[in-house]
Parts: sequence; C-alpha cells; structure tokens
Amino acid sequence: MKLKTGQTIRIGFAFLSICAFWQMYNTVIPLVLTNTFHMNETFSGMIMAADNVLALFLLPLFGGISDRCESKMGKRKPFLLFGTICAVILMMVLPFVDNSYFAHPVFYKEILFVVILGLLLIAMGTYRSPAVALMPDVTPKPFRSRANAIINLMGAIGGILYLIISAVLYSESRTKGLLHVDYMPLFIIVAVIMLAALAIVMVSVDEITLNREMEAYEAEHPEQDLTVEDASGDAVLPTDVKRSLVFLLVSIALWFISYNAIETWFTTYANKMWSMSLGSANLCLTIATGGAIISYVPVGALAAKIGRKKTILIGVCTMTIGFLLAFLYTMVFDYFQAYLYVLFFIIGMSWAGINVNSLPMVLEMCKGSDIGRFTGFYYTFSMAAQIVTPVLAGFLMKHVGYTVLFIYAAVFMGLAFLTMQLVRHGDCKGVAKHGLDAFEDMDD
Repeated sequence: MKLKTGQTIRIGFAFLSICAFWQMYNTVIPLVLTNTFHMNETFSGMIMAADNVLALFLLPLFGGISDRCESKMGKRKPFLLFGTICAVILMMVLPFVDNSYFAHPVFYKEILFVVILGLLLIAMGTYRSPAVALMPDVTPKPFRSRANAIINLMGAIGGILYLIISAVLYSESRTKGLLHVDYMPLFIIVAVIMLAALAIVMVSVDEITLNREMEAYEAEHPEQDLTVEDASGDAVLPTDVKRSLVFLLVSIALWFISYNAIETWFTTYANKMWSMSLGSANLCLTIATGGAIISYVPVGALAAKIGRKKTILIGVCTMTIGFLLAFLYTMVFDYFQAYLYVLFFIIGMSWAGINVNSLPMVLEMCKGSDIGRFTGFYYTFSMAAQIVTPVLAGFLMKHVGYTVLFIYAAVFMGLAFLTMQLVRHGDCKGVAKHGLDAFEDMDD
C-alpha cells in the first residue's frame, strides 16, 4: 500500500477549514477584546484561554465518541458536518455585536459577545479531533508523518489564505486613524472558506470505503503493536512505552506554551512595540506560515530518513535560537525592520518540523481502534498548554513589559528540547521517498 496523496489532500480540507478559523480567531479576537471592549491584557488573555479550557474536555470526549460512531457517513464525517455548520452560524454573529457595541456601548452586548464566543468554541470543539483522526484512520503507520505533512500543508494553506486576505483588507493605509475597524468582511470570507472546505470533504471522501480498505490492508500487513494485555484482557501500554508517551505529551505542552504565546499576542505586541497595523503584523505571520508550507513535505520525508524525534529536536533547537534572537532585537530596536522576515520564515520552517511529526509519534503508540482517543490525548496536552500561556504571557507583558514575550517563548521551547531527550518510542519505521515518489498515487 502506498501513500495516496490525492486522497490525503482531500481529507486535508477539513484541517484547512479549522486552521483558517483559528488563525482569524487568534489574531482578531484579542484586538476586539482590547480595542472595542477595552479589556486589559490579563482579562482578555483569560477569555482567549477559554477555548483551550473547553478543548481540554471536548477534544478527548468527542475523539472517543467518534471512535464508537457507526453512522452511514462514517465515524468522523457527521461531526465535521454538524460542527462546521454550527460554528459558521455562530461566528457570523460576532462582528454584528462588535459593531453594535462600538456604536452604542451597553454592558449586555459585552456579555452577549462572550456568550456567543463560548458557544462558538464548543461548536469547534465537537469536530476538531474527529477531523484530525480521519487521516490516521486510512493511513498506515509508516506513512503517517508524510501524510501528516500534507494535512498540515493544507492547514497552512487555510491559515495563509486568511493572512493574505486580512493583510489586503486591513492594511495600515486602510485602518490608520480609524476609531473602530469593521471585521465583518473578514468573517464572511472565512465562513465561505469553511463551508467550501466542508463541501469538498463531504462529497469527495468516502470514509466507509476507505475504512474498509484500511482494515483489509492491516489484516494482510499487521504492524507491530506496542500495547499488551493486562489481567482483565484489556490492551495497555508497557511501562517504558507509557513513560515515553508521558514525556512526549509534556514536550507537546511545552512547545505549545511557547508558540501559542507568539500566536496569541504577536499582533498586540507588534502594535504596541513597533506601531504596526493588523495587516502589517499579519504579514510577519504570513511569512512564517510560508516557511512552514514550503517545509511540510520535505520534513515529512526527512523524518522517514533520520527519524521523527531527531527532526523534532532540530525544529525545537532552531525555534529556541530564533526566539532568543527576536528578544535581543527587541532590546536594541523599537521599530520593525524588513530583515526580520527572514527570522519569521525560519521559525515557520522549524515549527513545521515539530508539527508534522508530533501527532504521528503519539499515534504510533496506540491501536487503530483508539486513534480518536489518542488524538484527544495529543490535543488535551496541547490545549492545556494553551490554557496557561495566554494568561501567563499576558500577565507578564502587563506587569513586566511587552519585551518579555520572546524570551518567554524561548525558555519554554528550550525546556521542550530537554524533555524530548527522554522519549524512546514513537519513531517511524518507513523508508524515505524522494523526488516525484513523494507524490505517488496523486489521482487515488
């Protein structure tokens, strides 16, 4: 069985939809909370962490529920359909409330905005784990790093589509001097992207057939199972594998504490420290996303050659150095210079090396019937980290100074480098593909 690139791309449209939404959420919502509703950094950081609090419970819950789902559409697609439609409806209400509050500030509108935001986050939490689990459902273990590279590439395309659109619609020349920025056009465009991506997955991905093909392949080519049976006959992880899983999940939490601090606070940081508009700040994130897009497929192939762990460690080390350089720059200059785009590009490439290989390492330790649950474990730790970091980073920026942001990110990324040294399981067993072989079975 070969990696079916065309099939993986079609599945990846679900992740494209998710990433387009979260890129908008992480860059626009903090500005709305601070500029329209005039919340301080700590309180707005708490609200920004709410999605991760909910995800801490919702993602493993719905990942496990989808493992047991027996719908005619498949295990995962019902969650994609319901969750996306509910999310789109709710998100379109937010800019209405934002604009209405600016025109006539009334406290109940602020409460309404927060309530709708909470419902929106619940809707997003119902289908993220099922959407991500769809790829490993139909991809053999040795190919999952390369398949995950394609999935992340699709997610990056969704993110960069948003970033380019926002950079054009909300450039500094368009927003300079405005007392209030209307984000309605941006929300409409992201909603269209989400619905179009959903339609592609629902129409072009036959989950039932793909699951049957995967079951037939696994019956003919049984992979090494790291689990063992306990006294009651249940599958459990041996002590050494469980230890590796714990250190891997801790590492995931640490690098998300680092990177999500930049994702959440960079637009606000750039506005305060370098007087940059949303569009100008998002251009930096666009450059970083571009670096990731270029790197996703190569780092998947690199992991097949040198191993997932080594590829992750290279990415973690490079990001730590990059954040340290950004901190040193902040100590010397109080304005943005174009050569920093190179640094953001390298940071994006490094993040790709981490992101492509971490989930496959987790799933390498589970049985096929537990993919949704172990995907939930991955998101439990990544989201738990993102509960802490908006609040903690926001608190430090308020009470220590905005200059703390990049050194904060560097410290936690460095800690992730140390904990990854203790991971002994979850590496890939596949063989690297080169050149056109990396895109085999494009039409399947």
